Amino acid sequence: MSKEDTSEGKFDSVVTFIKGICILFLIIMIVVLALQRFSNNNIAIGGYRVFTVATGSMVPVYKVGDTILVKKVDIDSLKVDDVITYLGEKDDFARRVVTHRIKAIEETDEGKVFHTQGDANPTEDPTIKGSQIYGKVVYKFIIISMLTKLMNNLKAFYILVFLPLGFLFFLQIKDKVKEKRIKEIEDEEEDDD
Repeated sequence: MSKEDTSEGKFDSVVTFIKGICILFLIIMIVVLALQRFSNNNIAIGGYRVFTVATGSMVPVYKVGDTILVKKVDIDSLKVDDVITYLGEKDDFARRVVTHRIKAIEETDEGKVFHTQGDANPTEDPTIKGSQIYGKVVYKFIIISMLTKLMNNLKAFYILVFLPLGFLFFLQIKDKVKEKRIKEIEDEEEDDD
């Protein structure tokens, strides 16, 4: 095996790796966007849901556009200072998905009642029942958060979608040209024999 064949093999391995990363990136982006946009967050996979922060009420911990992972947990496991996501039922919170910190938990005859408030908010939210809680925030996706923020910018959206697709298209054409060239070389070798 010549030095040229070895370097070409390494180059092909790198290209294959980059192609795999691009495909994985596009799949993850499509799945996350589809779950958020089309399911209205009514779908939980394995007890997990993905939400995008819509307001600055939790700054500096969570900023507008941050993507968070929320895990369904037993209501009894929640404690003061946990950050939870819930569906509001009262006042300005009605039918809104809210992510705020638990400030106090109260035992009542009807069950637990949670007092929540956004870190950046001066006032407490209306109290909530355990049945309103989607779950506890367990993770903030840094890369997906950056992508979500970029996706809100139309130019960045096209770059993030079409640049990887263009790169994959280019690699596909390169592979076809290479296959054709190898076939031509093999055909010439057969003609020489």
